[in-house]
Amino acid sequence: MVTAIILMNVERKEINTVAEQLAGMEEISEAYSVSGKNDLVAIVRVRNNEKLSDLVTKKLTMIPSITRTETLLALRAYSRHDLEAVFDIGLD
Repeated sequence: MVTAIILMNVERKEINTVAEQLAGMEEISEAYSVSGKNDLVAIVRVRNNEKLSDLVTKKLTMIPSITRTETLLALRAYSRHDLEAVFDIGLD
């Protein structure tokens, strides 16, 4: 499983529309509107790098109001939630 974070700049009037389009894509598990230099952030989970490449170079380029993207490839996950699940085993 490949996890990536895609930072996006979007035409201002289209942020909500693009966010809804992203949320409807099976490769994207979450889409957030954010403050700062980026407008949207998408959390991507795909089977392999080829699927990620297809998403970035084919699907996202079909959305003309996305003006810029930056794709960050996750190397390792650190999550407090995962640790809580481990420690909760058998503690009912």
